[in-house]
Amino acid sequence: MSIEAPLDCGQAVVRPEWIDYNGHMNVGYYTLAFDQALDRAFDRFDCGKAYVERTNHSFFVLQTNVRYLQEVTQGDPLAFSFLLIDRDPKRLHYFMEMRHGESGFLAATSEQVALHVDLDRRRSAPMPEAHQALFAEMLAAHALLPRPEGLGQSIGLKR
Repeated sequence: MSIEAPLDCGQAVVRPEWIDYNGHMNVGYYTLAFDQALDRAFDRFDCGKAYVERTNHSFFVLQTNVRYLQEVTQGDPLAFSFLLIDRDPKRLHYFMEMRHGESGFLAATSEQVALHVDLDRRRSAPMPEAHQALFAEMLAAHALLPRPEGLGQSIGLKR
């Protein structure tokens, strides 16, 4: 697998059922859209649904920080990217962007930490060596890019 930096996580379109009474995409559907984009990325890494079925191991998201930067509305095309920030044998820290698929503006970001889990034991477990090597290679490629704005940002009111 060639390592893109950042990794393209595919596209989506804002569906009518994702629109709230304010006329834009509801906050809950941002999480769904990011999760579906992550599934596409994990399928490319061979740690998606087929991996879970084959090994009974998976990734659980431990923490998420979503920033809503510019609204999107029904029918808007969306494009997603994935940037690996850090890794260890059991965890991944990554940053995803959601851009408008035509105009390219940054609509939202999702920063997440995921844990590799043995589903039989329901406990953390080291990733297989092949995945550890893949994510080490990806981290080296992604580390060459500038750190994204908003990375590690805490929530609060600024005075």
